[in-house]
Amino acid sequence: MFGILRRVNREVRDRTVYMEVFGDNKVAYRVITGKIESFGSEVNTYGIEAEDYCSGEKEAIPDFSRNMEDAVDFAEMLISGRVAPKQLYNKALNYLCVSI
Repeated sequence: MFGILRRVNREVRDRTVYMEVFGDNKVAYRVITGKIESFGSEVNTYGIEAEDYCSGEKEAIPDFSRNMEDAVDFAEMLISGRVAPKQLYNKALNYLCVSI
């Protein structure tokens, strides 16, 4: 039996850079704040971006957490671990497994 699956596209609006740190490995780590609509009301969300200025590689998780402390803590972990942008999703899964 087949059915139609409706997927809600949640887009982060009003994005602003909350924190940006340029690491010694030439990677910029950013915590981005924005708004997302959830069940008819707007809520603040915090995302993570990593951009390598040597290779031009860039990865982002636009809605990482609704808690600012979690997003900043995760960004600090990325900085201290000198994480490359291509490792962002793996590190995020590891962080969320431990923090939940």
